[in-house]
Amino acid sequence: QVQLVESGGGLVQAGGSLRLSCAASGRTFSRYTMGWFRQAPGKEREFVGFISWSGGRTDYGDSVKGRFTISRDNAKNTVYLQMNALKPEDTDVYYCAATTRFIATTRGSYYYWGQGTQVTVSS
Repeated sequence: QVQLVESGGGLVQAGGSLRLSCAASGRTFSRYTMGWFRQAPGKEREFVGFISWSGGRTDYGDSVKGRFTISRDNAKNTVYLQMNALKPEDTDVYYCAATTRFIATTRGSYYYWGQGTQVTVSS
């Protein structure tokens, strides 16, 4: 089992940057593909991106491509979401998630979830 804890959320102005972290418990972190999702109240949870267990494969949702970057440090059991050129519409609760699938872009593909961290982008 994997426990995930996100951090790094906060308030930022439009055009600014923020880096989220997701720390995982357990000794098998390097076996998991890690994903990031986001969700606003009353809306569906949206795929942001994922990184494969080795870091060799990434993919992103259309709304964040070219602005967000996912990386991981398996030695620290941590995955990161670097968010640049933030827009007010990026305001959401951001969740990290873990799966043993190599490629996973849907919510149902993930087994473990963090509690989420709020990101607010002011205009």
